[in-house]
Amino acid sequence: MKTAVVFPGQGAQYVGMGRSLCEGSRAAREIFLAAGRILGDGFLQTCFSGPDGVLAETSICQPALFVHGCAAVSALLEKFPEEKYAVAYGLSLGELTALWAAGVFDFETGLKVVAERGRLMEKACLKTDGAMLCLIGGTPDAVGEVCCSASVEPANVNCPGQIVVSGETKNIEKAMSIAEKMPFRRALRLNVSGAYHSKLMESASVGFEKFLRNVDFQVPRIEVLTNVTGMAVSLPDEIRAMLCRQIVSPVLFEKCCRTAMESGVGKFFECGPGRTLSGMLRKIDDSVSVRNFDRIEDFDA
Repeated sequence: MKTAVVFPGQGAQYVGMGRSLCEGSRAAREIFLAAGRILGDGFLQTCFSGPDGVLAETSICQPALFVHGCAAVSALLEKFPEEKYAVAYGLSLGELTALWAAGVFDFETGLKVVAERGRLMEKACLKTDGAMLCLIGGTPDAVGEVCCSASVEPANVNCPGQIVVSGETKNIEKAMSIAEKMPFRRALRLNVSGAYHSKLMESASVGFEKFLRNVDFQVPRIEVLTNVTGMAVSLPDEIRAMLCRQIVSPVLFEKCCRTAMESGVGKFFECGPGRTLSGMLRKIDDSVSVRNFDRIEDFDA
């Protein structure tokens, strides 16, 4: 039975994230200290102590999630050196952490890439008026009907019964009104600053493509799955292209999970803040083994 490491995306952050790892694991502490040298001590202070509003900013949140995920994997390998993972993937930003875990780039390079991605996406959010809506309990056909009627786009296909749509704020409001009259269990407006994974992020995608031209990528040591297709990617140029497309394309997280399971993965380690991905994995297939590594106490459970 193979093992996969999976990494959360924006929305999983919380004030205090990473503090216990930094205090309880030498390997994790080295990751945090390196992040502080690159981004400044104020970055770590925001992760550990907030305020929440600053941590939630895209340009801060995305590097914070990357650093936490890298620290969690480092602590995992320190605590359980016998553990070997064969597959890595993530949800949106988490895909960048997965690429680091697969050896596509080193930590410093990855952190700089993530920081630029966050900067470009925050800039795109400020230039547009976008929002996101999570539709819970409906069918893909029902979501498609909402998208067509309200001129919004699917942004995250997370698991059965949970799809997020993205678009202009006025259209998201229309989508919510439509969904409330349909057989969805819930339509929840997300607390985000823009329409991620939609055409409103086009400027970020273009800017990211230019930035990545000068970044050295290696062939991954293990299998890495991309959100754009839900399938494996291995060539550096293909990885770059998928990272740029991902910014404006739906995140096919459920497809990634099913691809991993079909390849023989039966054990999943969620590395990073929260337990959101574990819940999604269990909805996709409740027979798989899932374990979270967020705080230092998780390594003793």
